[in-house]
Amino acid sequence: MIDLHERLSEFSYGYGVSREVEDLLASVGLRPTPFLPSLLHEAELGFDVKQAFMEAERCLNCDVQTVFEGPKCIECDACVDICPMDCITFTENGPEAELRQRLTAPSSHPETQDLYVSEALKTGRIMAKDEDLCLHCGLCAERCPTGAWDMQKFLFDTAKAGCHV
Repeated sequence: MIDLHERLSEFSYGYGVSREVEDLLASVGLRPTPFLPSLLHEAELGFDVKQAFMEAERCLNCDVQTVFEGPKCIECDACVDICPMDCITFTENGPEAELRQRLTAPSSHPETQDLYVSEALKTGRIMAKDEDLCLHCGLCAERCPTGAWDMQKFLFDTAKAGCHV
């Protein structure tokens, strides 16, 4: 007897569907899914109109940014606790290379990964946020009891060649 895992593995690596299985699928109004040459290939079927609208509603709005106001912060760490990406850290200030080692989620590529570092807070610590990890989900702003975190929409507009203002 071949278990299901073995059968799925065989199918995904290019074993064709037997004529018997094709006939069985056709009898219930289905057709076999095309096989993949390897599991490294991705199959994208796309969305119909209804699915596309549903997926678009899931958008996290990249034009909405987190804004931190240090004077309002009481350093309760509620934002740190709720952040799904661990991109917020409260720590002592210091040189950037040293600061990056103390992040909750240390940077894997510091040469391209931006950090937002606040001014010194009431305790002398700073808040550091890894902008590349942040999802802009707004959970920090929802959880903050003092409103130190806020979500603000912005428009990034740049000059383009040939455009006259």
